[in-house]
Amino acid sequence: MVINISNFLNSKSKNHKMIDFQDLDHLDGLSISTVSANLYKTKRDDLVMFYFREGANFASVYTKSKILSENIKWNLNQKAKKIFSLIVNTKNANSFTGDHGYRSMQSIAEAISLELTNKQKQDENEPKNIKTKNIIFGCTGTIGEIFPVEKIISKIPELIRNIKYTQNKLIWIKAALGIMTTDTQPKMSMEECYIGKTLVKIYGIAKGSGMIHPNLATTLGYVFTDADLSNDILKKLLKKNVQTSFNAISCDGDTSTNDMISIFSTGQAKHIKVSSINDKKLESFNKSLNSVLLNLAKRVVADGEGASKFITINVYDTKTDVDAKKIAFSIGNSPLVKTAIAGEDPNWGRIIMAIGKSQASIKINKLVIKFGNINIVQDGKLYPSYKEREAAEYMKNPNIEINVKVGTGSKNFTAYTMDLTKKYIEINADYRS
Repeated sequence: MVINISNFLNSKSKNHKMIDFQDLDHLDGLSISTVSANLYKTKRDDLVMFYFREGANFASVYTKSKILSENIKWNLNQKAKKIFSLIVNTKNANSFTGDHGYRSMQSIAEAISLELTNKQKQDENEPKNIKTKNIIFGCTGTIGEIFPVEKIISKIPELIRNIKYTQNKLIWIKAALGIMTTDTQPKMSMEECYIGKTLVKIYGIAKGSGMIHPNLATTLGYVFTDADLSNDILKKLLKKNVQTSFNAISCDGDTSTNDMISIFSTGQAKHIKVSSINDKKLESFNKSLNSVLLNLAKRVVADGEGASKFITINVYDTKTDVDAKKIAFSIGNSPLVKTAIAGEDPNWGRIIMAIGKSQASIKINKLVIKFGNINIVQDGKLYPSYKEREAAEYMKNPNIEINVKVGTGSKNFTAYTMDLTKKYIEINADYRS
């Protein structure tokens, strides 16, 4: 097997521990294939297929943008109970492409359903007739460019010939590389847990580096499990856990037209039946799913375009969850805060500004601000023993933590973001070059 090694050689990633590759291996019921459809000027994998031989239960959450890409519209219109294939292309977002973009999804789905039905007849004892409604899409890349439907359709036979029924770490890396755009590193995560006495796997990959803000941003995240869970349970689990993971990150405050996070359940792990999200047998799975989603979301932030710092913003003791989130993202999305951190300047006045503009309810005389464990504001006043030199030294760390206590209640929220550097401007100024 050939790895797209150029992605590694061109990588400018930081030495954040979270970007270490994890040892994803085989997951029953899932097959993976990658090819180059020549969507880029340089040859690289840019088309990825995830194939479920027995079909998979699934659930997705999508962008809240009022302008949806054509693949998201397609996915929302499919009412199948099981998915047999997820196809992801990069380089082209298939957004603002109108009827041509939507018809492209239909044409590709027709070609894939035919090829996969034939493969079922070749490989399965009880072959299934795979229909277009059993196929969904992920698209990422530039908005408004004509969708390269002919290039993609021409590669479908090769894509299906390349299907690997048994996965290993290298295949997962190829898949994660194949969905990247401006990312510098593939993003993978895994957990194992038990439902009853049965071991269950949860594997995930994601892409995202710029145009990142809650409601998912230019983020694609795909989670796969061999658990046997209904669509309804999967949907409730995903919606619950995305709030503290992918909806808790921001790189630049921009939300894309293409965001999707999906979970697929192959049902191959023969565990005791689970009938409700409130079933105690799901506690370990729920915790592990959250870990996978949060790990992937943090990897997106750590690989943010031009990022040199990973920033955690903890907001405590607010009156409402909404207030906590408002303050966290007012700080995390502030260009002034982000550039100060990029310059390793402990300019805490910018934190004060961001808290004030959030419009959240606060009590000045109870306000506490810390950089890490360094006290800056206490009881609404500058901490008497605050030393700027100590804070400046802390700002040299690659991981920065901002802690804010508001004093109006007992609600909390944690957001994750990155700094804003000259490199971010360079990447996005040259994005289409």
